[in-house]
Amino acid sequence: MFFFTLIACSALATTGLASYALEDDYMAAGFFDQFYFPNGSDPTHGFVDYKNYEDCRDARLISNTSDNVIMRVDSTNKITGKDVRGRPSVRIESYKRYNHALIVLDLDHMPGGICGTWPAFWTLGPAWPSHGEMDIMEGVHEQPGNKMTLHSGPLCTNLTNTGGTGKVTLTECLSGDGTPNSGCQIATNDSITYGAGFNANKGGVYATEWLADSISMWFFPRGHCPTDALGDCPDPSSWGPPLARFMTGDECDINAAFRDQQIIFDTTFCGDWAGQPTIWGNATECAKKADTCEAFVRDNPEAFEEAYWSVNALKVYTDGDKKSDAPANPGPAAQSTNTVYQPAPPTGAPKAQGGGSSTGTNGAASFAKREDEQREYARHLGAHKRRGGLKL
Repeated sequence: MFFFTLIACSALATTGLASYALEDDYMAAGFFDQFYFPNGSDPTHGFVDYKNYEDCRDARLISNTSDNVIMRVDSTNKITGKDVRGRPSVRIESYKRYNHALIVLDLDHMPGGICGTWPAFWTLGPAWPSHGEMDIMEGVHEQPGNKMTLHSGPLCTNLTNTGGTGKVTLTECLSGDGTPNSGCQIATNDSITYGAGFNANKGGVYATEWLADSISMWFFPRGHCPTDALGDCPDPSSWGPPLARFMTGDECDINAAFRDQQIIFDTTFCGDWAGQPTIWGNATECAKKADTCEAFVRDNPEAFEEAYWSVNALKVYTDGDKKSDAPANPGPAAQSTNTVYQPAPPTGAPKAQGGGSSTGTNGAASFAKREDEQREYARHLGAHKRRGGLKL
């Protein structure tokens, strides 16, 4: 079946209609078997206790059917004691890594828009920041819209003209020691893209196209998704302008700065971004509920009943004639043939508040492999701090 689909997509590419073929359908192959669950300390210093696969399963923090996956946080227990790491939660990291791909995620619910939370859907290279990081969906507290961010080493610094509909709010992609670690960011204040507004609209689809000279991110709310976005041969050139587009320029080489990306979901609390006193204080409604982020997360389990991911689809496409490690050569964008939703950009640029970077693992498969990989990633991520907050 895959062979015939690949031929069909390649044939379409010769007509200029499409160039992608499905490489991985995470829902069709046993979702959690394709991820591992790190259960060490949070590299972003969150008030969170990430659980391994068995503990997540037994505590009913995860569940899945053939067409839906749920990942939630503990919403039952107050967190007591001095030596606890924080509220139980889930972080998963794909075993597989990609180079140049189209990643399409269909969600009907996400854990954002809740005081204390810091959820993210993102990708990460094996050595941070030199192999790069792409934050596709991320925010803190009751943030009204999505923030899309890149972190990189010295091969990609200042963000140039993007061609997307979102607003550039941070321009320095360079992260790591001696930098603010805020990354370069494109944002929107459209509430339908994140958190409570996203959930009220029954979610939507995020699509990220990673090419040799650009990284583009589209958002399609429920009912406005192009028919091909989750099909056999998606064609992003027909989708209209993305919400965010990060381009290669004089000071940024996308192809050199981003490689070997794995897919990650996590929900942490407080930490290097959401836990900053200024960020908590600026989230006015949250600050009314407790003096600190950690105090709120510790004492209010019922506040997190809606802090869960509900995944309908996760698909990764690669060039129909190449594998995911082959370079892509995009041509000029075609005129849009689909009517697509375009979220409004924010009216003002949030201010960076300093801080760290955004970072951001399976089930029954190979515990030895998982432990080896956890040690490897711990070595890379141990000093990795997530980005500093943005004034909400």
